[in-house]
Amino acid sequence: MKQIRVLIADDDREIRELIKTYMERELYETDTAADGEEAIRLFDPGRHSLVMLDLMMPKVDGIEVCRQIRGKSNVPIVMLTAKDLETDKIVGLGIGADDYITKPFSIAEVIARVKALMRRYLILGSELSPPEQETMKFKGLTMELKTYTVQVAGGPVPLTAKEFELLKFLASRPGQVFTKTQLFRNVWDSQYLEDDNTVMVHIRKLRLKIEPDPSNPQYIQTVWGIGYKFAGERE
Repeated sequence: MKQIRVLIADDDREIRELIKTYMERELYETDTAADGEEAIRLFDPGRHSLVMLDLMMPKVDGIEVCRQIRGKSNVPIVMLTAKDLETDKIVGLGIGADDYITKPFSIAEVIARVKALMRRYLILGSELSPPEQETMKFKGLTMELKTYTVQVAGGPVPLTAKEFELLKFLASRPGQVFTKTQLFRNVWDSQYLEDDNTVMVHIRKLRLKIEPDPSNPQYIQTVWGIGYKFAGERE
């Protein structure tokens, strides 16, 4: 497995250095950026395994940096912000972030979330640790589990790592209904669901990407009053 390298972008020097110190204690390699422009310049999709972005950065904000990175890579992205507004969280997740941590934060929580993201992203995608099956095929939808790629109607559809994991979890259990809390616990690897929007935003983004008609989904269906289920037909 390749060495994990983390790009940390935050205009607060103390926070950058704190995260850098603890990442390196976990034997992760690090690069740091003091603003969004530097983060965009430093990011290398072949080199970085995870990106941590402050939402409010000078020159280019974290939202735009996230959007540009997501346009060329599905590397996990964690947004860091001092703001605790619901709209900020929805925007961050909606443009491709995989997780969202509000300042002030516990460094132990940051490390735990990073480890959870990297465990799923690297292990599920690693040729050294192949999953039980390499391909999942449904009518009009194909998932390649080793490469984290998805095709819909024969064409590639770019998903974030978290979107892929959510789709994989549901598609591995077709017909089974899961509550938002159950999905959060299994996909986000956390027992605490901060709010319903985390799951709902990812479901909405997935539907926009994979459903022929997102308003009438054939793959990820809502079971009113309970949660969601995967209803694709296997090939």
